[in-house]
Amino acid sequence: MTDAERRAVLDALAAEYAAVYAYGVIAAYASPERTRLVAEYTAAHRARRDATVRALEAAGVTAPAADAAYTTPFPVDDPIPAARLAVTVENDTAVAWRAVVEHAGSESARGMGIDALTESALRLATWQAILGTNPATVAFPGRA
Repeated sequence: MTDAERRAVLDALAAEYAAVYAYGVIAAYASPERTRLVAEYTAAHRARRDATVRALEAAGVTAPAADAAYTTPFPVDDPIPAARLAVTVENDTAVAWRAVVEHAGSESARGMGIDALTESALRLATWQAILGTNPATVAFPGRA
């Protein structure tokens, strides 16, 4: 694993840690009809986090632990800010995984990055559609 690839994957892991935390906040304030969606997306981020830790360890890189807590970029106290936080989370993970794709030195890292970027982009489009954003997606997701 190249140094640039390692840094990108570690940044993506940090984004996944933050996403798992943020989805706890999102779950607390999301509309009741979004319960299944929030649970599904939380599980997806946990799975991606765990797969990333395993990939780092397989490459001989010690994965850092998650922070004890994270700060949301704005107050979340009802369903609209909760959905906006989900958009922020999915955009942040898309940016991080796009960087993995850009810096990947191996086919496995590139594949992991493409899969994770695709997943984040799909979740982002779903939340954007929920919020009424038009269009709900962009041609090249994950631009910083």
